[in-house]
Amino acid sequence: MQYERELPPQRDPKVRVQDYREIYEPFAEEKTITQATRCMDCGVPFCHSGCPLGNLIPDFNDAVFQQDWESAIDILLSTNNFPEFTGRICPAPCEAACVLGINKPPVSIEHIEKTIAEKAFELGYIQPRPPAVRTGKKVAVVGSGPAGLAAAAQLNQAGHWVTVFERDEKPGGLLRFGIPDFKLEKWVVERRIELMEEEGVSFQTNVNVGFDISARQLMDDYDAIVLCGGATIPRDLPLPGRNLEGVHFAMDFLTLQNRKLSGLWKPEMGEISAEGKQVVVIGGGDTGADCVGTSNRQGAASVTQIELLAQPPLQRSPDNPWPEWPMILRTSSSHEEGCERDWALLTEAFLGDEAGRLRAIRTVRISWDRQPDGRMGFTKIPGTEQEIPCQLALLAVGFVHPQLEGLLEQLGLELDERKNVKADPSSYQTSLEKVFAAGDMRRGQSLVVWAIAEGREAARSVDTYLCGQSLLEARDQSFLRVAG
Repeated sequence: MQYERELPPQRDPKVRVQDYREIYEPFAEEKTITQATRCMDCGVPFCHSGCPLGNLIPDFNDAVFQQDWESAIDILLSTNNFPEFTGRICPAPCEAACVLGINKPPVSIEHIEKTIAEKAFELGYIQPRPPAVRTGKKVAVVGSGPAGLAAAAQLNQAGHWVTVFERDEKPGGLLRFGIPDFKLEKWVVERRIELMEEEGVSFQTNVNVGFDISARQLMDDYDAIVLCGGATIPRDLPLPGRNLEGVHFAMDFLTLQNRKLSGLWKPEMGEISAEGKQVVVIGGGDTGADCVGTSNRQGAASVTQIELLAQPPLQRSPDNPWPEWPMILRTSSSHEEGCERDWALLTEAFLGDEAGRLRAIRTVRISWDRQPDGRMGFTKIPGTEQEIPCQLALLAVGFVHPQLEGLLEQLGLELDERKNVKADPSSYQTSLEKVFAAGDMRRGQSLVVWAIAEGREAARSVDTYLCGQSLLEARDQSFLRVAG
């Protein structure tokens, strides 16, 4: 009631587009403590149910208020293995569920979380903690994204020998190769990987399980397997002109840029550059926004982002009440750096020149209405066809399912109707007894914070499977149901 919500100031957009460093200016520690005092220590803290990890938010806010950073990080690490990641890239569903947010700007939970993590590293409270006792059991974790890292960290703490297999040349998955540095600098990922190695986790990179190592060999060599390979097959737009030079998947574009910044790019990988081009990003989500920010940093002549859905409202609608996730218009830091945005546009074709290069996309405006069966559907608006000039089109329309060729085919696992790995929602166990699945590979494309939550829960189930019981922290399943 006494203090307004305040976040670290962002660097000037004209300055920050010249580099790939994180966009925020330093923020005084006293201001973060003041922000923590805005937490009301609610009798029913809905932020718990908003957070897929069940972070004990009022508790660590109080510790920050008391300037007890050691207690704050202990509370945070009890539910979240990687607060330095989530404090930077989580969309903060906890803040959407904050009780203060009913009629005031919510508590700046995400920023406080990041501050706790960085303060803990600075003060030496985060140190390697190898397990005191080893069980002798061996676990293979396939995939080193947030779900795989969380599962590996937890299983290692339980005393098992954990090997993480990663097909890329360095661990981190989406954290390293998918998310731009201006949102998550890669030294943050490197710091955590090094810590996990010091704790005893083994990383095997450049190993594509199912090709370089067979599924049978993995089954023979390990007591349990956790599949955390993600939903890596992008949704395509099979439209006329799709094969023109200049039409690319968003993740291919982002990955190449991240490889260049990390010194991992090689000429044979090819190049996708926005420099001097009119860029159209198809898809209005976070990945699309990442493409906007990256295109501007590469020197695009212009950037336009289009979305199939109608423009969201500026405020919650009556059928979208607190504490649901607010379906409102969001403007990211990338949009502020320069971008035209348009909604309710259907892409009908990619148009090329005589040399087979993209020159424009053809779109038509659509109207969203409730159909006779009760579902929402769209109709084209006659006379609204247009061409949008572009030499680079980036498809940021989501991912459909994990890669089926190789490991999953060899294991013969049962899949769900969306071609994700089918696993019990409480035990994460697949149709093969010793094989578990977590993260996007099981639930489909989702948030980093959900991947960490699933990795932790899967680890607990694996530990129980191997030892008959587990002392690993359990996430209250009732909260998972409330959160979706």
